[in-house]
Amino acid sequence: MKAAIVTQAGQAPVFGDFETPAASPGKQLIRVTASAISHVTRGRASGKHYSASGALPLIPGVDGSGVTEDGQRVYFLMPEHPYGAMAEHCLVDAKKLLPLPEGLADETAAAMVIPAMSSWAALVERAQMRAGETVWINGATGASGRLAIQVARHLGAKKVIATARNTGAFDDLRRLGADVTIALTQNRETMAQAFEHEFAQGVDIVLDYLWGPSAETLIVAAAKASPDGLPVRFVQIGAISGADITLPAAALRSTALQLMGSGIGSVPMPRLFKAIQGVLAAAPAAGFEIATHVVPLAEVGRVWADEDSASRIVLRP
Repeated sequence: MKAAIVTQAGQAPVFGDFETPAASPGKQLIRVTASAISHVTRGRASGKHYSASGALPLIPGVDGSGVTEDGQRVYFLMPEHPYGAMAEHCLVDAKKLLPLPEGLADETAAAMVIPAMSSWAALVERAQMRAGETVWINGATGASGRLAIQVARHLGAKKVIATARNTGAFDDLRRLGADVTIALTQNRETMAQAFEHEFAQGVDIVLDYLWGPSAETLIVAAAKASPDGLPVRFVQIGAISGADITLPAAALRSTALQLMGSGIGSVPMPRLFKAIQGVLAAAPAAGFEIATHVVPLAEVGRVWADEDSASRIVLRP
């Protein structure tokens, strides 16, 4: 079969021939129809993601859309190594297959599920969100952040605050459901004042896709301005702006701040799978949006390193 093949860590996959997998007890052969190039896919292929096995060669791709041997359209997650999603076929544990709902295109599902699941799992599994709460999305102009706005609204958020550097996208964030937008390009003092103003009104949950300086400012602002006893649940999801922060001890003593992470490991795989089920069930009626750029699988080497945080490249065999 034709596939994208990684033979050396840190190198882009090459398009070539790979042995076609065979179905076995409990494992189904899936004819792949779409798979997306995501941050986690790149990270696992390079060996840098904390969930990577490091064994090569491999076909990258942690999830996608496809068709079973009996003709059912499905979404699949975590194909059996080394058969990733970026190939004509892959091998998947039958427990990691979900039917694709009518009205949800293969390309959309492949692009949307992982980024939407990141906020769904963070809100439902980690923050245990309740309808009527205020949710803050830090890093809202990327594909995951845009979906986080939509997911928070779908789950009943009363108010959504969005922070990001790309101010040119703020009109679109408001269209997607953000009530307040705050630029991360301001000087730190002005930004801190804007943050404190919002925390003083009550913020229940922060979903952080950035870490780095903006996360530091958020934590300190929450400590200074949140109403006494309000348990702000700060959920760390991504670290695009840096792997480390300086955390003042007083920030934890002076407020009911709860720091937690959300991802593979902090949320057990069965619960992540439940979050995916929630996303798929909600997507058609909720109208979750994600921009996609569909490319033939044969061009994987050309587009592998392309970065556009607001959209997803989707490969079609």
